[in-house]
Amino acid sequence: MNSLHSLTDEKDTQRVEAFSDGVFAIVITLLIFNVHLPDPALVTQHGLLAELGKAWAVYLGFALSFFFILVMWINHHRLFTLIRRTDNGLLLFNGLLLFGVTVVPFTTSIMTEYLNHSEQQTAIILYSGWFFVVAVMFNLLWRHASRGNRLFSPYADLRLAAAINRAYNLGLTMYLISVLLAFVSPPISLAITTAMGVFFALPNQRMSQLAAVE
Repeated sequence: MNSLHSLTDEKDTQRVEAFSDGVFAIVITLLIFNVHLPDPALVTQHGLLAELGKAWAVYLGFALSFFFILVMWINHHRLFTLIRRTDNGLLLFNGLLLFGVTVVPFTTSIMTEYLNHSEQQTAIILYSGWFFVVAVMFNLLWRHASRGNRLFSPYADLRLAAAINRAYNLGLTMYLISVLLAFVSPPISLAITTAMGVFFALPNQRMSQLAAVE
């Protein structure tokens, strides 16, 4: 009976992850629609390289957001190597996270459009601010799954889960600092947001250890 329940639980988590993977794939593809060919008339007048160079903010926004969404997908995958069961709360928080991810192409469009504009500060506040919102959603998903070891293997080490909680708390704090710094220096805010993406892209040894205790 236990093996039957285990198989059913695994199938449920696989369905959640498969649906989520589809959303991530669509969203990361949508980013390219922000990139457009230059006006042929302007190319004739100024040259192709010159016109392509004018769109550097669009290319930067595409590269950054592609990387950020990729990091989100990597961390989502890491979470679901630990999660062994689903419940209504998990489905809700996972849905909220996917909502956050689907808005990224929109905030990217705002950021790239106004990066060289007098409204640059507002654009960066919205861009960095939305990643803070997504970080909150990630935290809600993680904490729901990890609280009391409710959705993990019963043999998982809760001390490692607590260590991961601390890492997520650090991420949440740094994203908030990034948003606040955008009011002072938008470039520094963008740099911190990028640094946090790199931080969460690195292999997480604690999660690997936790997943291995089965």
